[in-house]
Amino acid sequence: MKHKVAVTINGRKHEHEVEARLLLVHYLRDVVGLTGTHIGCDTSQCGACTIHVDGKAIKSCTMFAVQADGRNLTTIEGLAKEGKLHPIQQAFWDEHGLQCGYCTPGFIMAAAYLLEQNPNPTEDEIRRGLEGNLCRCTGYVNIVKSVQSAAKVMGGASTTAGRSAVTAGGE
Repeated sequence: MKHKVAVTINGRKHEHEVEARLLLVHYLRDVVGLTGTHIGCDTSQCGACTIHVDGKAIKSCTMFAVQADGRNLTTIEGLAKEGKLHPIQQAFWDEHGLQCGYCTPGFIMAAAYLLEQNPNPTEDEIRRGLEGNLCRCTGYVNIVKSVQSAAKVMGGASTTAGRSAVTAGGE
């Protein structure tokens, strides 16, 4: 039996009839054609499928498409505006926060959510905020640097040293 799903994805309305068991990640990729959201494990371990649902970061392999009915979704394709990369996307490019790039969309979406919740995270807060995402190619140093750089561009300071100096100075 098929169910009607009506969602807004990256500001655009979509309506389709889908099987009840269709995972949201497969809906995005196979039905809607937005292939930037990657499938890394189907067990919610890697975070490559992270998107935003009503502004909250979720792993789209943990949700059925029918559960998204009536909701607002943002995928990696929805971050760039008017052909200009989002500051987080640009920071990943500038700071070499990717290697093969397979996990990158999920990291960027998780980082976008993190910076929305905390525009000035410490290094530890960044690492905790991204802990649901795995990279199999690189260490996480440049990924953390990418988030710190994006935070600066987006208005937060995001430097542990800067916070420590203020705290240590008693200001």
